[in-house]
Amino acid sequence: MALHPELQGFQVDSVVAQLPPTVQVYVVGGAVRDALMGRSSSDKDWVVVGATVNDMLAAGFTPVGADFPVFLHPITKEEYALARTERKSGHGYKGFTFQADPTVSLEEDLARRDFTVNAMAMSAEGDLIDPYGGLADLSAKLMRHVSLAFTEDPLRVLRLARFLARFLDFSVAEETFHLCLTLRESGELRHLVAERVYAEFNKGMGEEKPSRMIKLISKLNAWGELAGSCAVPFSAFEKAQYDRLNDLKKAEDRWVYCLGFFMASAQIKALAKAWRLPRETEDLAVLASHFLGFVQHGQFDSVSFGQFFNRVDLYRKPARLLRINRLVQQLLGESPVHAFVQVAVAEVEQGHYKACLGDKIAGMQAGEQVADVAAQARQAWLCALHSKHF
Repeated sequence: MALHPELQGFQVDSVVAQLPPTVQVYVVGGAVRDALMGRSSSDKDWVVVGATVNDMLAAGFTPVGADFPVFLHPITKEEYALARTERKSGHGYKGFTFQADPTVSLEEDLARRDFTVNAMAMSAEGDLIDPYGGLADLSAKLMRHVSLAFTEDPLRVLRLARFLARFLDFSVAEETFHLCLTLRESGELRHLVAERVYAEFNKGMGEEKPSRMIKLISKLNAWGELAGSCAVPFSAFEKAQYDRLNDLKKAEDRWVYCLGFFMASAQIKALAKAWRLPRETEDLAVLASHFLGFVQHGQFDSVSFGQFFNRVDLYRKPARLLRINRLVQQLLGESPVHAFVQVAVAEVEQGHYKACLGDKIAGMQAGEQVADVAAQARQAWLCALHSKHF
């Protein structure tokens, strides 16, 4: 162990102090990596060496699950995990059995981690424990696997892709890339549960350059493994599409762009189901697909606008349409369509459409159907609005 100028150590609090004196506690993983890079880290992962479950309970920690040796600090709610080893016992990222007992060393625990830059630890005094060359790889800006056990967890391919989206000047060690290919060829990627696939991609969509994440998966030719028989737009992306994607700032806008601008609604829904995308994201992407279809059709008379507004539910959800209108405008530029959509949304939000509808319904004649009157009133309102702007 050696002191490192970027590592400040940590204060042993009153809860940790109640553990037996032979127990050692370390900060591990991303918090250590980020500290060495001079980056802030929002949370810490802790490893406890030499403790039993009873030791943790006696100190006041709360177990997270019956079969997993992780505990929550009673005050900070941060996770403290007993040092453990693991053995592959099934498919996917859950296919492991764990051994967690006081005999497992810190080095054995770090050996099960994904990349060397994540396999470092810090003691309370600020000592750096780096048995697998993480600091050297950090200096070389290289993502390298810790051991051949990398191929036992298919989720690590997605984590690698996500890290590339965050650390823009990092590259992948050649041997690590080949292990990713081995994982793809083994079929293990197919066993990842949909929620975890989406979770990793969504985190990557929130990083600075999601294009780097997508490029790695495309280079691995892994979309078929991750999405089954669903169409995915990413594999056909080129520089212009990547640049537009990176220029967007919100993860949800990036999803809407990737799906809504390149896929039909049925394809969007199929992929959303396969990856368990949030319903709001799916709906926005489908709306964007309809919007682009309307713009490309090129018919902007009042009847066509009426059909479009009905399809995208302007009258019940105007704010949603306004959001997509702005996104399409941002990506594709100004057009009369965008200006008119903005006016129509404002009219609906200000209550003018409802007032017109109310007047027509109040003046209904005997024998008229409310639905028919409402449809006629809607089109009359839209025709009047359309004539002012076109």
